[in-house]
Amino acid sequence: MQVRQILTVAGKEFRDRIRNRWVLAVAMVFAVFSLVIAYFGSAQQGVVGFRSIEITIASLVSLVIYLIPLIALLLGFDAIVGERERGSLDLLLSMPITRLELLLGKYLGLSAALTASMLGGFGVVMALLFPHIDSRGLYHFVGFMLSSVLLGLAFLSVAVLLSVVARDRTRASGLAIAAWFFFVLVFDLLMLGVLVGTGGKYAGDAFTWLLLLNPADVFRILNVFSLEDVRTLYGLASIVPPALGDPAAMGGVMVAWIVFPLVLAKWRFKP
Repeated sequence: MQVRQILTVAGKEFRDRIRNRWVLAVAMVFAVFSLVIAYFGSAQQGVVGFRSIEITIASLVSLVIYLIPLIALLLGFDAIVGERERGSLDLLLSMPITRLELLLGKYLGLSAALTASMLGGFGVVMALLFPHIDSRGLYHFVGFMLSSVLLGLAFLSVAVLLSVVARDRTRASGLAIAAWFFFVLVFDLLMLGVLVGTGGKYAGDAFTWLLLLNPADVFRILNVFSLEDVRTLYGLASIVPPALGDPAAMGGVMVAWIVFPLVLAKWRFKP
């Protein structure tokens, strides 16, 4: 495996996203939505303006769980299958580059674009809120930004896997939307249905460990346990054992969600 080949492919993918202003557009989306939530998130309670970094992060968690997975899946669903449909995949693989190098190059380039857009958007919000938060609040907001990046990279990894498995772009896009619905909407409803349907019989640690099968829930746990005020806003905190409240452990789970789909994608990757 040659790093130069990987970086060449990654650079092309990143430049393509810069050229079509994808990074700027997504950064603006993150910045606008985050600012609206930060200053008007408490309007329903008759309060307008920034209240606290804890309340802001709690509101942004909900935004990130819905928005970032969707953007990541739409960004990466045609990474490989798109090349196959255009007839350029065989040409690429006929050059001195391996499938692993091509796969990693595609993923790293898309990851750089997604990370730049998220950090840019949230960075604008952090700069505007900087006069209102102390060092502790700044630490937690930076942690929130980093966990958001990990969430995006995890779903981008899933998107690349779907792009390898799908036979055409239409099926790949359908699988991407289905994955978003499952992880963001359906998974928690299924867990709640099992919990209610069994009368709480399986509401122990075994049940809560199943939350690790969903990167969106891992992200939620990371941020729920980061701040005391945020814990009280989510009923999830009442059923998650303290063992899952370790940020390092949850960060490791997120990294596993990034690596494992890529390993499967390499295994299934065929020209």
